[in-house]
Amino acid sequence: MNDPMRAYRARRDASRRTVVSKYQILGFISSGTYGRVYKAQSSDDGKIHAIKKFKPDKEGDVITYTGISQSAIREIALNREISHENVVALKEVILEEKSIYMVFEYAEHDFLQVIHHHSQVQRGQIPPAVLKSLIYQLLNGLVYLHSCHILHRDLKPANILITSVGVVKIADLGLARLIYQPLQALFVGDKVVVTIWYRAPELLMGAKHYNKAVDCWAVGCVMAELASLRPIFKGEEAKLDSKKNVPFQKDQLLRIFEVLGTPKESDWPGVVNMPEYHNMKRLDPFEDRLANWCRPTNGLPVRVDSEQGYSLLRGLFAYDPDQRLTAKDALQHKWFHEDPLPTWNAFETATNKQIPPHRRITQDEAPSMLPVQTNQTQAQAPVQTHAQAQAHISKSASSASFTSLSGGGYAGGQSGSGGHAPTKKKARVG
Repeated sequence: MNDPMRAYRARRDASRRTVVSKYQILGFISSGTYGRVYKAQSSDDGKIHAIKKFKPDKEGDVITYTGISQSAIREIALNREISHENVVALKEVILEEKSIYMVFEYAEHDFLQVIHHHSQVQRGQIPPAVLKSLIYQLLNGLVYLHSCHILHRDLKPANILITSVGVVKIADLGLARLIYQPLQALFVGDKVVVTIWYRAPELLMGAKHYNKAVDCWAVGCVMAELASLRPIFKGEEAKLDSKKNVPFQKDQLLRIFEVLGTPKESDWPGVVNMPEYHNMKRLDPFEDRLANWCRPTNGLPVRVDSEQGYSLLRGLFAYDPDQRLTAKDALQHKWFHEDPLPTWNAFETATNKQIPPHRRITQDEAPSMLPVQTNQTQAQAPVQTHAQAQAHISKSASSASFTSLSGGGYAGGQSGSGGHAPTKKKARVG
């Protein structure tokens, strides 16, 4: 039987340019649950990009095509509709031989890289001006996402990128969710969201309904980690059981209570209605020690010296989601109006030694993940060994995304799609 559309489809497919005809693959960045990320250069304009390729599913050793994952659909759908200088930009999506390729802007750094550089190489704290600029730009991007009714739901250092000119880019929307007039509770679609160390207490207490406040808690965790160079609430995650029931996250809650104290009903009236409240009441009580965490009295370095910095952290760590600082309120906080002022180039006041080295790439150990390249496109510059830092990889495969691996970030080396980043030295942001 003749198919009248066959000739049309053949012509259409023949006119499409392949991935390797449009981009020269420079090297491999990272891999994870959903696939692999490559550094690539456009054959048209020479710009550097990151290409995220989703793996085909396997049944044993046989590759099968089972459609597009929920994570990929969300990431593509949301990235195509948004545009902001502090959110990673998606250039295009390519479907080739039943494989999906997402082409993003490229970034040389991420927050995890900065933390590792200062803790392991510099062995000193991140300069206050750099830290403040990073948090300001992160909040600036989050205000935009929340204004679009988007919850990120996986903010952590490995998912927050920085371009070579110091512009922060929020990346990895694989767990993000549009929350405008939802048809069902957010819990129904995803039982586990947010990597455990950055998960808000209402999620740990079993909340079925939650809101933008979960992202703001994560920003507080990221700010504290930049200040101390280690996660502030580093707990062990209890795994889902065989029936996919979510267990009580006792250890993670204890790590939070040790710093912030046990939540009181006067501070969080809704805590008594939480599914895990009875389990929480069995835990030993703790006193609030956040002020001492910021300014230790045991000889450890001061983590947050500014009273306004402490105030911002306190607001982001409010137990009651309704009382927690919103991203917009946090962006207006007095901390950002005192010296040192935040800048659009987060590295503006940093010395060369304080800036992490450029992201390293390697040769891909699974070249079959990419289409066969011509001899011309296979000519590549020498690559170096990529230092894997696994600390921030979610231990739950259901919430992990391969771009959240160390080195898996990707964003633009430009000043951002907004195009209004000031070049003036020490210019106030906003």
